[in-house]
Amino acid sequence: MAETSTTRTFICIDFPDEIIKETARLQSLIKKQKFVGKLTELENLHLTLKFLGEISEEKLERVKSSLQEIKFSSFQAHLEKTGTFSYKKQPRIVWLKIAGRQIYELQKKIDETLSKEFPKEERFMSHLTIARIKYVKTPENFINHVEKLSVKKLSFQVEEFKLCSSELTRQGPVYTTLETYKLME
Repeated sequence: MAETSTTRTFICIDFPDEIIKETARLQSLIKKQKFVGKLTELENLHLTLKFLGEISEEKLERVKSSLQEIKFSSFQAHLEKTGTFSYKKQPRIVWLKIAGRQIYELQKKIDETLSKEFPKEERFMSHLTIARIKYVKTPENFINHVEKLSVKKLSFQVEEFKLCSSELTRQGPVYTTLETYKLME
């Protein structure tokens, strides 16, 4: 029996250079705190709107055509604050919140469009993962440091979203854009 190939996929928003530069500045401030883990590579920064997981080529084609049906206007979003997701009081993810009501509306529209194929997101939080933490000696101090970082409230225009594939390698994930969906002017 032939094995069907699958592609690990997700839907995301990419960021302009000024947002990436601010993220790099924040990462350098986080790095001053001693931790075991890694910073997200700047070329891999994105806001995941929906993770689809491993899907067949047939399903991928249906997703591509469904996403083409989305009509949504371009919009402004901005950086807001940093924080952590923790597990048993140990920080695991350092995030940068991306604010803008329309991000949630676009995510909901994507969810609705793909609802026949995929479950809806339980709790969507508009964030950018900027570091993954394995261990910190003083978790409380680390979390306080992250939460007190001063984030430049930079705004940017969201004019498109993308369907991407993710190939996991030893060096880290490799993302490839499969399709780009322009938002209306």
